[in-house]
Order: sequence, then C-alpha cells, then structure tokens
Amino acid sequence: MTSLLAYLVWSPDPIIAQLGPVTLRWYGLLFTLGFVVGAPVFRHIFRSEQVSPHWVDVLTMYVLVGTVVGARLGHVLFYEPDMLLHNPLEVFKVWHGGLASHGATLGIPVACWLFARNHKFDVLWVLDRIVLVVGIGGALIRLGNFMNSEIGGHPTNVPWAVVFPRDTGHLLPAAYPLPTGAVRVARPAFLPTGEVSHQLLPSDAPIGPNSLMAVPRHPTQLYEAVYCLLLVSVLYYCWNRTKERTPRGLLLGLFLVLLFTQRFLGEFLKEAQVAFEQNNLLNQGQLLSLPPILVGLWLLWRAGKNSENPFGYAPREAYEPLPTEPIVASLPVGSNG
Repeated sequence: MTSLLAYLVWSPDPIIAQLGPVTLRWYGLLFTLGFVVGAPVFRHIFRSEQVSPHWVDVLTMYVLVGTVVGARLGHVLFYEPDMLLHNPLEVFKVWHGGLASHGATLGIPVACWLFARNHKFDVLWVLDRIVLVVGIGGALIRLGNFMNSEIGGHPTNVPWAVVFPRDTGHLLPAAYPLPTGAVRVARPAFLPTGEVSHQLLPSDAPIGPNSLMAVPRHPTQLYEAVYCLLLVSVLYYCWNRTKERTPRGLLLGLFLVLLFTQRFLGEFLKEAQVAFEQNNLLNQGQLLSLPPILVGLWLLWRAGKNSENPFGYAPREAYEPLPTEPIVASLPVGSNG
C-alpha cells in the first residue's frame, strides 16, 4: 500500500523571525516553553504537598542552568570532543546547535543537589517531583528537533513516514533503491553563517548519478515526544495516589528506567548522528542509556526502604495549618472619663 504521508515534504524554516541581532528559532522557543509550562505544574505539586510555591522560581533557575550547561557539555564530551582542542570557543555557542539529553541527565541532578543543599530540601524528594516537568520539557524539545528536521530515523515505507529535505547530512544517492515519495535536493554547501544550504529541486528535474535524494523516514522525534507525554501521565498518576507519602526515589527510578529503555530501543530506528557511530553495534546514545537504566533499577529496589526517611522531606513551615476554632477579636476596654 502506498503511504499517503510519504509524499509529505516536511521542510519548515527553523527560524521564526530575525529581530535585529537576535534570531528567534523554533527549537529555542520550544525549549523555553518547557520551563514556562513546567512552572504551574511545579506549583500544583508544591501546593498539594503544602510546600511554599515561592520555591518554584528558585528551583526553575537552578534547573535551567543545569539543563543548558549539562546538555551542552554532554554533546561536546560525548559527540564532539575534538571541539575542545580545535575550537574551544565554539563550546559556548549554544545557538549553533548541539545539546545532548544524556548531558542534561547529569546536569539536572547536580542542579537539584545544589538547590536541595542550599535550601534544606531532600534531594530525592526534589528529583522525584522534577521528573514530571522534565518529561514535559523532553516532549517539547523533541518537537523542536522535528521543527529543525534533525535526529530523524531510517528510511521506511510505513504509512506515517515523513520526508526531511533539510536533513542534508542523511541524503541518499539516486542509485539507492528509493522508496515512494523521495524528492531531489540540490547538493548542499556551507553558507557564510556556518549553516548548510538547502534547496529542493523541481519534481521534473533530471536525476543523474550524482543526484541527492531525501526519502521518507521514521519521524523518531515524534515517537519520543508522544512517549514522553505518556511517561508523564504514568508518573503523575503514581504521584497523585500518594503525594507526600510517595516512596523516596520511586518516581525518579521509574523515570530513568522507562525513559532510557525507550531511548535505547528507539536508537535502532535512528540514523547515526556522528561519523564514528556508523559501524558500531550500539551507538553512543545507547551506550549512554545503560547507566541511567541501572541507576533507575537500583532506585526502584531501594524506594521507600530508608526507615528514617522513607518519603523524603521539604520545608513546609510556610504552610502551617490554620486554627479551626472561631477567632473572636476583643477590643480593649478603656475607662470612661
């Protein structure tokens, strides 16, 4: 059966607008939206457990810094270590792209640990709650990858396949047995901005031996976005049943095991992101997914077993219960005279 969506060419401009020296991109907008959407979720959780919601803004700043720094350093160390030797200033140019979720997996716990240490929270209590927001942010980031036409999957003819002409790193030669829906793309070239050119050619353009084609692929970005939302639903259901009596480490353990198991399996559908992954049995993303899965299994085994601190703790002094008996105010009685 011919795929209807195989003819859909997904090629939106990743730039929303150019405002003077500032470039507004879909990826940056969706990345930021994760924190905007996450803040009211945090406030709901904190209020439900009688923790002052004023901590939400403080924690959000810690997590924002931890996410960006961890994701950027993770990309450099795990995927482009040569950058440190040949062009170290490029490390700071986050707007050029290059953020690794595995790096954020290290940066966010460090940020939460600093927050917990400085403000007298239990770090596992914080991490158990923050995974709900991290899951929402993960879904939005994968939508950002979709808008960027990056991190796509292998060629396929499934009914929901999508063509990514802007993914110039994974174009195929015309000699390849092309599936239905393939489109011809001009040979990419580097622009003065450092970006790679992208140009679709007319459908009736002649196809020669050097022609490059964009073919229908698995939209793996959307697979991961939907999975993240399902994971958030599972975690919220678990938290909503027990709230302040949630076993310490349970939600974090579930998050690590379920998210990185999907990441490990989902990588089998993805194209290699860097050259050294091409012939490896497991790619870098799969290898980096194994330690979080093991940590998550250990947390699930230990969840709530600390008899002295089974549920974690957070400062609740700002929400002392109000007296329930009627309060009668009496005016001082003065002498007449």
